[in-house]
Amino acid sequence: MYVIKALVGWVLPPGLLILAAALLAVWAQKCQQRRLATALMGFAVVFYLCCIPAVADGLMRGLEQSVPHPSAVHGDVLVMLGGGATPDTPDVDGVGMLSSSAESRLFTTLRLYRETKLPIVLSGGQVYPDDGVEADIARRQLISMGVPAADIYVEDKSRNTEENAKYTRKILAEHHFQHPVLITSAFHMRRAVLDFAKEGVGVEAYPCDYQTSAKPKWYVNQFVPSGQAMDLTWTVLHEYLGIVQAAI
Repeated sequence: MYVIKALVGWVLPPGLLILAAALLAVWAQKCQQRRLATALMGFAVVFYLCCIPAVADGLMRGLEQSVPHPSAVHGDVLVMLGGGATPDTPDVDGVGMLSSSAESRLFTTLRLYRETKLPIVLSGGQVYPDDGVEADIARRQLISMGVPAADIYVEDKSRNTEENAKYTRKILAEHHFQHPVLITSAFHMRRAVLDFAKEGVGVEAYPCDYQTSAKPKWYVNQFVPSGQAMDLTWTVLHEYLGIVQAAI
């Protein structure tokens, strides 16, 4: 099974592109095109490192572990940030579903609600024309799982984390909530905390939806390129760019 997975990693992109770049570099070297060979081999090496789980998981782990997970909740309201949704896919109680990360955030929010009975603020609108309104879909799903509608507040205008913070601040002020518990994916938490701080809102971070294990495990397939690892690396780089922007 592991041999097959390793082979698949090299015969499909991105592994295939890495092999192609490396072979072109060898060909360029034989043709005395040393600069081209160096550029191609450099691309192959950098792209390879960006596409293997050993590197991608390490980058993601560092980002996720940068915000500690609390042992208990001490706030007066749960604030869940959206993370993508489809508007018209079938669901158990209607149409429209949250993305996998957003579903993980919703599940954590539901469990915390059952433990604390704190009210919930759902923040997330429609980002792109083919997206669902995240907060509305999350509200429908929470109600179907037994959360009273009166305990749910909806912010459905935000399109990014900055707007999450901006519009959620108004709801918190309107209802006199002082100590929000912020629930979002662990990789997204640092940027979210900074954006809320820029709006003058101090939050208690409750990260969830972890993408990597706390302790690394080393095996051969950790060094085989994969699209999933490439996506993980992209997510980490995107978050660090967002962190820099939020810190300015």
